[in-house]
Order: sequence, then structure tokens, then C-alpha cells
Amino acid sequence: MKKKLILSLITSATLGFTACDDANRKADSENFNYTVEQFADLQVLRYKVPGFEELNLKQKELIYYLTQAGLEGRDILFDQNGKYNLRIRRLLEAIYTQYPGDKNNTEYKELETYLKRVWFANGIHHHYGMDKFVPGFSAEFLKGAIASVDVDQLPLAEGQSVDEFCAEIFPVIFDRNVMPKRVNQANGEDLVLTSACNYYDGVTQAEAEAFYDAMKNPADATPISFGLNSRLVKKNGVVTEEVYKVGGLYSSAIERVVYWLKKAEAVAENDKQKAVISKLIAYYESGDLKQFDEYAILWVNDLDSRIDFVNGFTESYGDPLGMKASWESLVNFKDMEATKRTETISDNAQWFETNSPVDSQFKKEEVKGVSAKVITAAILAGDLYPATAIGINLPNANWIRANHGSKSVTIGNITDAYNKASHGNGFGDEFIYSDVEKQLIDQYGDQTGDLHTDLHECLGHGSGKLLPGVDPDALKAYGSTIEEARADLFGLYYMGDPKLVELGLLPNNDAYKAEYYNFLMNGLMTQLVRIEPGNNIEESHMRNRQLIARWVFEKGQPNNVVEMVKKDGKTYVVVNDYEQVRQLFGELLADIQRIKSTGDLNAAREIVEAYAVQVDPELHAEVLERYKKLNLSPYKGFVNPVYEAVTDDNGNITDVVVTYDEGYAEQMLRYSRDYSSLPSIN
Repeated sequence: MKKKLILSLITSATLGFTACDDANRKADSENFNYTVEQFADLQVLRYKVPGFEELNLKQKELIYYLTQAGLEGRDILFDQNGKYNLRIRRLLEAIYTQYPGDKNNTEYKELETYLKRVWFANGIHHHYGMDKFVPGFSAEFLKGAIASVDVDQLPLAEGQSVDEFCAEIFPVIFDRNVMPKRVNQANGEDLVLTSACNYYDGVTQAEAEAFYDAMKNPADATPISFGLNSRLVKKNGVVTEEVYKVGGLYSSAIERVVYWLKKAEAVAENDKQKAVISKLIAYYESGDLKQFDEYAILWVNDLDSRIDFVNGFTESYGDPLGMKASWESLVNFKDMEATKRTETISDNAQWFETNSPVDSQFKKEEVKGVSAKVITAAILAGDLYPATAIGINLPNANWIRANHGSKSVTIGNITDAYNKASHGNGFGDEFIYSDVEKQLIDQYGDQTGDLHTDLHECLGHGSGKLLPGVDPDALKAYGSTIEEARADLFGLYYMGDPKLVELGLLPNNDAYKAEYYNFLMNGLMTQLVRIEPGNNIEESHMRNRQLIARWVFEKGQPNNVVEMVKKDGKTYVVVNDYEQVRQLFGELLADIQRIKSTGDLNAAREIVEAYAVQVDPELHAEVLERYKKLNLSPYKGFVNPVYEAVTDDNGNITDVVVTYDEGYAEQMLRYSRDYSSLPSIN
């Protein structure tokens, strides 16, 4: 149903993501300052764009236009994440830039931190945990700060007084019970009414599901992605869609996106790429999801272009029903040397599918169009900024993947930045059981982490099939977790296969153990640092990892396959039988694929609720206490490079220059100034 991101605490916040294979890139990055700043539970990094200077002028110009198109969608995501987000962001920015009082005041400093968190999360709810932030400043301070700002700079509704504005906004900011979660996944609750995201207005979960169920035709072999690009609203008792398009919802921002896409179209590398951009423009102008599918097919078949991009309403993690997509963009170009690894995987896709441990009726008879590459990110935008994926597989429509294939990418310079910024932070010494596991991870962890990402994206999401007549949305709120588990398990199962050594992807038959240990430690323990005390796990990727790890731990107990042991009063993960772990991964993969292929909602609910949601409070408290002493941030994100077009006297671009010295607040304020075309209320 969805593409997806691999995000792993053991790598992203600790030992580091995998280093890129390109030795020149590593050497060039040695003196680069990756860390920008740290606040709350966040660390902001920067990343290099190695190889940009070697691109020709036309390619640089294309990247420049595509980055502009990506940045123009920023306000859309803020509004999708919550109906008050743009107003709150603009209010805080006005205070931040105009406040005449003491900026060393404790409450002002707390407001500054709150604003930085809002920027990072593209709204007032945590980007990963989904809970609303709790301000460290008082309502009294905020009201006084508002009074000190020019009223013309405040995001007031038409005819609204400042007092009325405060009465409307303050409960949203300060009251824990008002819009507490951006996405609620709690079983048994109305997920639409209890989620603060702005994809629905005035409708219940039952009404939303009924609205889209009535549209679907089980006999349609090429169904559109219903609801992908719209807000569902009830007006005068009638449920209807407000479509994101030129002339529709978010028109002023989409018009700016289209403006830059048309410039990109004029400098496309080839006719295929030009057709992709042209069809995307047509889709934005019409809002027609049939045209979106046509665009996706053209995009997945464009394999010759060096420059590539994602731009639009793509991922549905922000919708509790997993249908409506957030706006995102990624502009990139192919890393020619590192791509040799992923091409080896994609060239052997049929072997992996044929030899999968899942039931034959759920396998693809013929794997089509699987392509994979390592890319260099040029810009991150929308739902990929500041926090981003390290791997992506698109398109999401099952029938397009089956008939036309998919593109899988690993973002090499992002993994490299994570890795460089995370060396020597003490995490491994605190949480890895013994020197045996530490040496294993030191020797192979980078390589196996990278390879698992490749397998997850290229083969995991691209594997298997739905049985005829199965609704792609049959698993409803559990679909994202099941899909992520399916992709992770596919990669994990094959990590331990001798075929990877035969293909030259791993150096020996022991290297895979590094990824197994990392994954199980993360799923059983260390990812808990991202959960507030007393909370359950809500986010789909985290649910996926705990589901797999807890299931393997439980099923392996009769043979003591994986243990949780105490040493010096601390809990550690110990793997006693790696081969048995692989067998268990295969057994779980077979069941998860069955659930996906048959649309077995009850089985999906049972396995997710049993293994993926609940948190052991005693273990959780221990992990949080141990992690706190390391002074690390469990979440990381990025500031973007800055691209400047150099022009001649006639306005023609003669070069594009990239720089890396823009600060976090500086960049966020510039984006709010230069790429903010939506009104505060949409």
C-alpha cells in the first residue's frame, strides 16, 4: 500500500547510519561540520551534496528549478498536519523577530525552543511521537508578547480582535486535552474524530470509510488511490471532497509549484523526463487521480535520467485511515559508483521473489520493472524535511507496482551525514551486551545497515502480491505497520542468506549477524527512548520493529533463541542462535505476507495489538534513564544547502552555486518569508 522509510534508532541516533561506499565522498567530508544545533529531543545536522559541482549547467539548472518547486509546498504540509499550525507558526515567528523585551528571559527562551520544535515537526505535534508539545512558557507571557507585536503581523481571522484570537488559539497551544494527538491509532476509538490532522472536517471514521467504500469497484484492476489528494468535509449534512489542485484547495501554493515545474520542464534531460514533468503539471492543474497514475507510470519508467525527484501528495502516514497523502519533495541525482550495489540486488529480484519463504500463491510469478539506485539528495522538502527517510520505494499503488514496477532508492549522502555526526557518542558502550557484539557491529554494522535498507526498499516493498479482488486498503489503520513489517522481514530474512555472499554484497557468512543484533536490540529496547513515559507505541515504523522483535523473542523462548539478560543491574539483548532467528524471521514473513495478500483485517489487528503497541513500563524507565546520561538526541533532522542561481545581464543562468553555512532559525525564517503563499486559514 505504501512506500517506506527505514528509520532505526540503533543507527540513526547512535552508531550512525551506514557510511557511503564512495571513498572520495568520505575524504571530502572529513572536515565538514555536520552538527548545527541541539534542543529538546532533537539534533539538527547538515549534509553535503558531493558531485553537484561536476554536473553540467543544464543539470544544475534543472536541480535549481526542482528545488524551488519543492520548497513552495512547505505551507501545505503545515496545514495538513493541523488546521491551526500556520496561524501558530506565524504568530510565534512574529514574536521571535519583533519581541522588544529581554530575550534572555527564561520564558522567551522557552518560546524560542517551542518555535524551533514547531518548525521541525511542521506543526504543534511531535513529528514522530504524534503527541502535542507542552509549552515551557505561560499563557500570561504569550499574551504579553502578543501585545508587544504590531497587530498587522498577527494571523487574525477577518474581523477578529486580538482577544478573540487569543481565546481561540490558547487552548490549542496550552490545553493538553485539545487536539492531543496528530494521528491517533488507539484500537476501538474513532480515529478520525480523535486525530488532529487536517484531512477531515466534520466527519466521523465510519462516514469517511463509507464514503470511499462506496466509490470502490472490486472488479477494477487499476483503481485510483481514493482520497489521496483531498480533504473530506461535511457541509450542510453532505460529505464531499475538497481537492488539492490549481483552483481548488491549496491553489496558491500549488500554482507556485507548477510555475517552477514548468521551468524545469524546459530544461529536462530527455523526452522521458520532460513527459514526466508535463504529466505532473497536468495532474496538479486537474486534481484527477487517473492523471496521477499516468504520471506515476511515466516516472517509474524513466530510468535513464541522472536527475530525479519526488514532488506531491505521496505518503499516507499522517492519515489515521492511511488514505490521504501529505505533501513532500525530494530532489536528487544518481550516485553512479554506489549504485552498483543496488543494481546487483535489482538484477536478481526474481531469484529473491522465487525463493521467498511465503506461500507460492502470494508471490509474483514475474517481477517487473524493479530498479534500485543510491542517490545524492540535493534538497529535502515537505514531509521529508527536516526529518527524512534514508530509503524510499515508489509508487505506492499496488497495481502499478505489479504491472510497471517500482523505483527504490537509498539516500547516500544522508546516511553519510548521520554516520559522521554519530561517531563516538557512547551509545554502543551503554547498550550493546559485550565486546563480541561490539566488534561484530564495528566491523560489519555500516555495511549491513546499508544493505538492509536496500533490501527493504528494493525487494521488500516490491515483493508479493494481493489476491484478486482484495482491497488495497483492506487493513485500514493497520496497513502501514503490516507493510513496514513485510518489507523489513523480507530484508532481514535475506540478510542471512549465503546468496548475498555469493553476489559480493556481504564479505562472509557472519556479517549479517550485526544487523540482526542491531534490529532486535532496537525493537526490544532502544527505540523506547522515543516514547514518553506512560505512552504506547503509535508510529507505524516503531510498531513494525517492536512487532518483529517481540514476536521473535516470544516464539524463540522454548529454545532460548533470544534473551533479555541482566548484567550489573542493566538489561541487555543476547542472541544465542542467529540461524534460528533467521528461521523465525521467515516464518513471520510468511504470515505477514498472507495477511497483506488476503486483506485479513482481523489477523492484522490481532498481531499488531498483541506485539507492537504495549510498552513494558519497567524496561522503558530503565532505558530512558540510561539514555539520558548520554546527553544524546533520539531524533535528528537537517538544514538544507542553499542554491543560488548566477545569471548574466540577460537573466540567463550561467551557474548554480551551493553553500552550506545557513543556520537552522535563519533557514526556517527565510522559508517562511520566501515560500509562504497560503493564507493562514484554509
